[in-house]
Amino acid sequence: MNKTALFPLLLTLTSCLFADNRLPALARQQIGVTIEYDPSYVSLKYPGGDVPQDRGVCTDVVIRAMRHLNFDLQKEVHEDMKKNFAAYPSRKNWGLKRPDKNIDHRRVPNLQTFFKRKGWSLPISQNPADYQPGDIVTCLLGDTLPHIMIVSDRKNEDGVPLIIHNIGAGTQEEDELFTHTLTGHYRPKL
Repeated sequence: MNKTALFPLLLTLTSCLFADNRLPALARQQIGVTIEYDPSYVSLKYPGGDVPQDRGVCTDVVIRAMRHLNFDLQKEVHEDMKKNFAAYPSRKNWGLKRPDKNIDHRRVPNLQTFFKRKGWSLPISQNPADYQPGDIVTCLLGDTLPHIMIVSDRKNEDGVPLIIHNIGAGTQEEDELFTHTLTGHYRPKL
């Protein structure tokens, strides 16, 4: 294989191995803008719908960061759910009979299912080195409430990556990667 043909192959392999390190900077732009935690159901335009920028939930941090990379989780999740509704927890968890473009992408269990279906799952570990900037991590708050976070490109003094999320006080960057029970580790291939 010549060098010209090898470069695109290496680029493709590299993008599969490493997280999209642009996500932390894009999520960080929401700090001071998204200042409220608001889980209200809202009718959204489709595709590209969003709640007002000053509010949202943990999933909105991920949704907004990915949109800046031209990946619309609202559209992607809705389209996959239309074709594979039984693969998602919407019927069991929320009693839905069909996909709902206004809320499905804003629910952590649906995003976990979507990420697994995309082949983005990685093992969960307690080793900080396993988490790269731009990885997405899910956990349980109080062992019952699903939560989602983006791994930052910044670390604490012990070398543990910070995370960017909205846990109740708007978008924040905090030292909470291992604070709660981890339930998922994903590396988006955008």
